[in-house]
Amino acid sequence: MFDNLREDYRMHEGHVSSQGFWVMIPYRFGRWRYQLRPALLRKPMSMIYRVMKTLSQILTGIDLPCEVSTGRRFRIEHFGGIIISGDAVIGDDVVLRNGVTIGLKHRDDPGSPVIGNRVDIGAGAKLLGKIRIGDDVLIGANAVVITDVPANSIAVGVPARILPRKSRDKEVPRRFVAQSEPEEVVALAGQ
Repeated sequence: MFDNLREDYRMHEGHVSSQGFWVMIPYRFGRWRYQLRPALLRKPMSMIYRVMKTLSQILTGIDLPCEVSTGRRFRIEHFGGIIISGDAVIGDDVVLRNGVTIGLKHRDDPGSPVIGNRVDIGAGAKLLGKIRIGDDVLIGANAVVITDVPANSIAVGVPARILPRKSRDKEVPRRFVAQSEPEEVVALAGQ
């Protein structure tokens, strides 16, 4: 538990005031209490967890149940409006921003997203249902993702359209290329 909390502290740039870090404390405590074997000891720890989780929800507006499986270096970038379903699986080096929902598509249809490694999820994005998000994916702000997203892709829009992600060293959005740019830059923009 303490090694994970130290890593969470580093991921939130050593800011104790970061609400993302505040949420990770009850989350890590909740995961740790499952390791306690005597039920007599685990029950009071469960009560402490519930109080800590409720306080963190009130103070941060972030719901991260301890049943969620998160990878290493998970980072909650901004405060508020984040809801994650208890059966979601989140990989390593995932970044969430405010207003993100990761959960069920319908109450009658159980199953939450499985998110790969190095996924960047934009503000207001909704990932719903039993879907898989591949590694190295960007989810655009306010995107509603209800289908699988393959690795090295970008998901944007409502419902999300899946676009191939170009390598970072060649990525130059077309709209930022000036008319007087040399041909090499225009070619990099993916004409």
